Amino acid sequence: MLVLGIETSCDETAAAVVSDVPPFIRSNIVFSQLAEHRPYGGIVPEVAARAHLTHLDPVIERALAEAGIGFDDLDAIAATGGPGLIGGVIVGVTEAKAIALSRGLPFVAVNHLEGHALSARLVSPLEFPFLLLLVSGGHCQLQLVEGIGRYRRLGTTIDDAAGEAFDKGAKLLGLGYPGGPAIERAAASGEAKRATLPRPMVGREGCDFSFSGLKTALRLAVEKRSGALSASDQADLAASLQDSIVASLADRTENAIAAFLDRYPEGKTLVVAGGVAANTALRRRLTELAVRAGLDFVAPPLSLCTDNGAMIAWAGLERLKAGLVDALDFAPRPRWPLDPSAASVRGAGVKA
Repeated sequence: MLVLGIETSCDETAAAVVSDVPPFIRSNIVFSQLAEHRPYGGIVPEVAARAHLTHLDPVIERALAEAGIGFDDLDAIAATGGPGLIGGVIVGVTEAKAIALSRGLPFVAVNHLEGHALSARLVSPLEFPFLLLLVSGGHCQLQLVEGIGRYRRLGTTIDDAAGEAFDKGAKLLGLGYPGGPAIERAAASGEAKRATLPRPMVGREGCDFSFSGLKTALRLAVEKRSGALSASDQADLAASLQDSIVASLADRTENAIAAFLDRYPEGKTLVVAGGVAANTALRRRLTELAVRAGLDFVAPPLSLCTDNGAMIAWAGLERLKAGLVDALDFAPRPRWPLDPSAASVRGAGVKA
């Protein structure tokens, strides 16, 4: 079984072909829009949507060519149906519907978050249920993953996501865009104790996150250092910011592990996914947590942490096997919670 996956929810134009037998990933093409957005210091939705329009057809062509197949060899088309920047989501969904209609193929609308959630199953024989920490520029959640399309949210951000804090922090420190890798590079030569920042939510009950106050604290710390920041200041503040974000994510995850094992004593695995999952310090802390709790720890390879078509194709394949196919009147969604029964959170910066 071969599925073409299309991802256009943010600033990567991506397409991939996956199979249900090894090798699972037959192609995985990602066109990054970093050059288009770097002058603005962040993602501009209109620029992203236009870039998707320009690059999606060539990216799909490359994905099929690298997989050594044509449209007639496909069994289904999957595309990110949300959540995300709605202009980009519309581009990908419209393209996928057109291919599905013209070729008589099933169309599968994939929740972008489910794409991240199931990406670990591309690289590990992962059984349900498992505990997921989903961390990216737009999302920060802890979910019990009970099966395909079955999620129970334990915690979410009440304002901004961890990736947003990395990006805005890098901008405040003059380290460039994207922020996550820039902060990690700078932090490697810094000393967090020389520029202490708060650790939001650490020590509190529950599994929710908050990073808005941390961004404010960093801005005030920068303003106290009059004039341009020295390289040493940048490194120390980057180290402190990374330390605070990782400490908060680890603390919330530790609470979630307790809730996970209370509900599923037979639970075996902690998974991290999303762009921030590429952070080495976070992976190290989560590995320590998992070992102490007697859990396996699974993190996708870096190529599957950031947005990509393979995770969408794989989630589409898993949904197809479960009989979860969508009609061509599916409407793209800017918000699409994994757990519809969870209480709505509408703080500034909350994406889903």
